[in-house]
Amino acid sequence: MPKVAVVLSGSGVYDGSELHEAILTLLHLDEAGAEIHCFAPDKEQLHVINHLKGEPSEGQSRNVLVEAARIARGQIQPLTDAKAADFDALILPGGYGAAKNLCTFAIDGANCEVDPLLRQLVLDFYRAGKPIGPMCIAPAAVAKILADEGITTTVTVGAAEDPAVEGVTAMGARAVGCRVDDIVVDEVNRIVSTPAYQLGPSIAHVSKGIRKLVQKVLEMA
Repeated sequence: MPKVAVVLSGSGVYDGSELHEAILTLLHLDEAGAEIHCFAPDKEQLHVINHLKGEPSEGQSRNVLVEAARIARGQIQPLTDAKAADFDALILPGGYGAAKNLCTFAIDGANCEVDPLLRQLVLDFYRAGKPIGPMCIAPAAVAKILADEGITTTVTVGAAEDPAVEGVTAMGARAVGCRVDDIVVDEVNRIVSTPAYQLGPSIAHVSKGIRKLVQKVLEMA
């Protein structure tokens, strides 16, 4: 039974993990018989967004780990506990939390900073030759981590004309267009990515790409 680490970034598309993407990831991993372990950084979110209004909630703060625990039904550990040696693969669902809490791509683009714990975890998986599966906007964080090490990756952040492509390309990565129901496989660097809600348009469409990502990551593991 493959063991997979899933890194979450909160709870909610605008300030944390995209819920559909996170839950579909867990579902497809479970259906495939994988042993799942969820992790999240134990720190405050960049900000809190009122998801009904799509506006910041002034004066509020939330903890990334505490919020992500809602998705994992409490079965989650701080990112400090995640060790690549304990797992066969790493998967990162998207949502703006991946670009706000796991890194600052949403604010700083190609010059973004990545959470130091995530940086080390991704590098450890990469150096061990274990597959990494980022989706939606999360490939930007993975591309940045490896670009800082002089490694050129091939990933997707959705359509070729998506504004995120410019930032990912400026890092030194290859950002390619991809259908929502498909995946991009970087065989050299063992990275599998899918657009998910970078394209949408519905949970059924997104599910197809995430299922393929999970299947390919487990195959590579």
